[in-house]
Amino acid sequence: MKEADVVVVGGSAAGTVAGITVKRHYRDASALVIRREDKAMYATAIPYIFGTIGTPDNNIIPDSLLADSGVELMIDEAASVDRVSRTVTTKGGEVVGYERLILAVGSTPVHPPVPGTELHNVFPLWKESGLLERAQHVLGRAKDIVIIGGDVVGTELADECKKMGDVNVTIVETLPHCLALALDEEFCRLAEDRLEQRGVKVITGDGVRAIVGNGGVNGVELQNGGRLSADVVIVESRGAPNTDLAKDMDIKIGGARGVWVDEYMRTSDPTVFACGDCAEKFSFFTGEPSTLRSASIATYEARIAGANVFDLKRKNRGVVGVLAIAFGDFAVAQAGLTEKMAREVGFDVALGEASALDRYPDSMPGAKEVKTKLIFDGRTRKILGGQLCGGVAIAEMANILAAMIQNEMTADEVATFQMGTHPCLTASPMSYQIVNAAEQALTSMQ
Repeated sequence: MKEADVVVVGGSAAGTVAGITVKRHYRDASALVIRREDKAMYATAIPYIFGTIGTPDNNIIPDSLLADSGVELMIDEAASVDRVSRTVTTKGGEVVGYERLILAVGSTPVHPPVPGTELHNVFPLWKESGLLERAQHVLGRAKDIVIIGGDVVGTELADECKKMGDVNVTIVETLPHCLALALDEEFCRLAEDRLEQRGVKVITGDGVRAIVGNGGVNGVELQNGGRLSADVVIVESRGAPNTDLAKDMDIKIGGARGVWVDEYMRTSDPTVFACGDCAEKFSFFTGEPSTLRSASIATYEARIAGANVFDLKRKNRGVVGVLAIAFGDFAVAQAGLTEKMAREVGFDVALGEASALDRYPDSMPGAKEVKTKLIFDGRTRKILGGQLCGGVAIAEMANILAAMIQNEMTADEVATFQMGTHPCLTASPMSYQIVNAAEQALTSMQ
């Protein structure tokens, strides 16, 4: 029987980081990652396979990340876990003993219930190399592509498909706007405008009744009675927590259908931890269950779980939510709550907005306007969230906002934030957008 002090089941973003973190905090402990896939992918880079990086093989998480940290990798699938004997049995017949176990088994795809998904050249977008290779081959010859779903992956994929040649690309989104679950309306509109400028047709407030064709797809019928030509349809998939193994282990499942964990990422068995998409989430702001799932959240939780396996060192304060979306040299980004979200959960919202070029003086080549909107709690003055649009540098500005949110900075503290500026890299110190938006918000709180 093989043995390791810590066994991690799952080897994508969460599993990889959990294994590395174990070795960083417990150098003398042995760590083993059991990964089902021969190769692990960066899930958030999947849209860029089609127009920018070329093939799924160019989107691989290097195994050297584990090897260089002293983490052993086993390519196999965990079939069962015996919590009494503390052993994992794999489908390949290996039995592995452990002292601590970390579940990082991710999510399983959930596709919208649209008739016709079984037709040839209809592809769910999911992190399976073979599926993505087939989709890429077909997309390269397509003339009419319909993407069902206008969330982050759907919009980025649409933009990437336009890079593949002379092709018609249409997004169909049931909500009033693309990206409506992540951004306030004005930022959704800016994103949609940029997509349309880049040749993507955007249909919102309408759904797909059916995908149609005789063996292979040739069109999409809309709920409003319209019809779109399509020789390829991509269905934007959402992930549901993968709890199959946890259920078989008789581990507690949470109210939001993820593996229940406490603030230390421990499951109902204190020798078993869980992190990433399979684990239950709760909001940083309200403590209520959250459906947010992303690679950045997964690795955040993995750094907590890995550090805590033998000694409780870190606490999970809940998910903040940070994202950035790029269409060429234009990006939108968000951290924390949107204005809509903040109002819905009962905060007394105070807003601050500011726009300025991201370089200075105005004559600096390549300067782009950055629009910033900050959301504060009018009672405590603490920052709740922010959104930005402009050049691609705003992704790191969103990370700055996330740090401010996690440290519960007030509007006064944000307004007196000591930033570094440079003519070629940032807005000027007199017009730095985050600071000026906080100052504006303060005027509404007086």
